[in-house]
Amino acid sequence: MQILQVIVEVILGITSLLLTLLILLHKGRGGGLSDMFGGGVTSNLGASGVAERNLNRITVVLALVWLACIVVLGLTIKFGV
Repeated sequence: MQILQVIVEVILGITSLLLTLLILLHKGRGGGLSDMFGGGVTSNLGASGVAERNLNRITVVLALVWLACIVVLGLTIKFGV
């Protein structure tokens, strides 16, 4: 089933890009690499607690989908399904 492998690879690519984007949208906590690259400047863009919680939820769900895609892709490659 080459079609399943192609579909999972496409979903994996899309989720990888979205996951990278969502991780970069998170507010820096300070004291780490975010301060080194200009993250020390405070911004009110992500000041809402509800928006930050929703961003966290979306990121976790997308990370689970990404992980599931990797497992399914590994199984299809190993067993040739």
